[in-house]
Amino acid sequence: MSVRVGILGATGAVGQRFIQLLDDHPTFELAAVTASPSSAGLSYREAAKWRVDTPIPDDVAEMEVVATEPAAIADADVDLLFSSLPSSAAAEVEPPFLEAGYVVSSNSSNDRMAPDVPLTIPEINPDHLGLIDVQRDERGWDGALVKNPNCSTITMVPTLAALDEFGLETVHVSTLQAVSGAGYSGVTSMEILDNAIPHIGGEEEKMETESRKLLGSFDGAELSLHDADVAASCNRIPTLDGHLENVFAGLTDDPEPEDVRDAMRAFESADLPSSPDQLIKVFGPDEPDRPQPRLDRTYADGMGIVAGGVESTTNGIQYNCLAHNTIRGAAGASVLNGELLVEEGYV
Repeated sequence: MSVRVGILGATGAVGQRFIQLLDDHPTFELAAVTASPSSAGLSYREAAKWRVDTPIPDDVAEMEVVATEPAAIADADVDLLFSSLPSSAAAEVEPPFLEAGYVVSSNSSNDRMAPDVPLTIPEINPDHLGLIDVQRDERGWDGALVKNPNCSTITMVPTLAALDEFGLETVHVSTLQAVSGAGYSGVTSMEILDNAIPHIGGEEEKMETESRKLLGSFDGAELSLHDADVAASCNRIPTLDGHLENVFAGLTDDPEPEDVRDAMRAFESADLPSSPDQLIKVFGPDEPDRPQPRLDRTYADGMGIVAGGVESTTNGIQYNCLAHNTIRGAAGASVLNGELLVEEGYV
């Protein structure tokens, strides 16, 4: 089965990751790329300042970039759209596509916490796609909007899902986030070199709220947030890619570190084209200095989660986790959601 797809905001950093991940995809065929009006009419090669570490696919390089509006892609016969727009732009641009009947798998942060919008990690909460039926009833859309979480949230939540069997009660997390998470021009070299920035605007709130929605339960009509108390401190450090996070999880039970490692290793992956065979790779006590961004961010081609440093504390378990923030944490997460939408018959 071939599904024709388009990318909204295809020339930016996350849009370029979409291009890379969709090249030779077994299901998706890229049929449309959109960008700002200043780029419309140019070839993709002319419009995009390419910064990904693999070449622009030849067929994409010569594609014409069109405006980000439904009329501009009407002739492309697109079944699914991936959105990599800034949230302020996405809030205005996505609804017309949804009203026009398009299904949108979006990386943008707007509407992630809306009660009728699925915020989905396929390995964690695929049943939350059922919110699409609620969404269509309430908003009158023929299309559907699905969101993936923030890049720092998606690094941590799979490990929390694995721990939930022990009675997850509290989560305290401190992040060490790569500069690519801010976009190519987001942090200047003079700000970040020989430095760490102990604040990332809005990031803490996203981790604290999105985690509870992802781990929540859906009864077919309404979604209830998980009752764990989540507190986050987010920090920018001078690594290029890969978010490393220090997590302290308070649990009802009192598992041994080896029980926690086993639960993470055994946590089931999804049966989707881009899913890693093993979702969470876990380092044992003989390698307490792992994971590290430079060494471990490309695990499972950047689509997996890596954990280590698991230790008992007086209130639960302490560990570290890591994921590639622009692959698993952004474009790759939207691609996985797109695969899930196809699998579940929404596309």
